[in-house]
Amino acid sequence: QVQLVESGGGLVQPGGSLRLSCAASIRTFSAYAMGWFRQAPGKERDLVASISWGARITDYADSVKGRFTISRDNAKKMVYLQMNSLEPEDTAVYYCAADSLYQNLRTGRGVDFWGQGTQVTVSS
Repeated sequence: QVQLVESGGGLVQPGGSLRLSCAASIRTFSAYAMGWFRQAPGKERDLVASISWGARITDYADSVKGRFTISRDNAKKMVYLQMNSLEPEDTAVYYCAADSLYQNLRTGRGVDFWGQGTQVTVSS
């Protein structure tokens, strides 16, 4: 059974940093594109960052470009989201996602697997 387990969320002050991790129990992890989504209260779940199976392609939401970095370690079956210069507007539940098609992550439709989410709160 496939599981995606996020960790690393928490409370941080504006301007601070957090590193989210996602552990995947996918047998063929290296064949999956991975992504991070977030959902704030009363808002839709939106893509934050995505990374192709070989890490050659990465994409970011405009709101996080230059501040967030997505990476993956296929040997450890892990994906990470380094978040710097955090702002109150980054407060949300962050979800890890996996799909065999990179395009599905870009649209957020028909995504194969989702994690349970981890809360990130940016507040002074």
